[in-house]
Amino acid sequence: MSIISSAYAQTAPAATAAAGPFGLSGNLTSFLPIILMFVVLYFLMIRPQMKRQKEQKAMMDALGKGDEVVTAGGMLGKITKVADGYVTLEIASGTEVVVQKGSVTTLLPKGTIKTAL
Repeated sequence: MSIISSAYAQTAPAATAAAGPFGLSGNLTSFLPIILMFVVLYFLMIRPQMKRQKEQKAMMDALGKGDEVVTAGGMLGKITKVADGYVTLEIASGTEVVVQKGSVTTLLPKGTIKTAL
């Protein structure tokens, strides 16, 4: 008398090439949602960020003497000198500050600082 019944091996089913919708194989259709997610991620997040970086770099390259800018710290100033990686800002009469070009966030229209004070 045996408590455990005998287990017999079954024959493997015949492998058939199952085609999903539109004639695509099963493997490709399982990866299709992941591929679509990456495409959507690219157009909604990566591409706009690259565009912003390109605009920021173009603005930093175009900085020149006399431009009015806002730094990342919120200081407003007029550029008096431009070096390779730094700009000198006049934040008040006779007061100049040297900041990195990367800290300049916004280029203001001419005359903005006089109207703000």
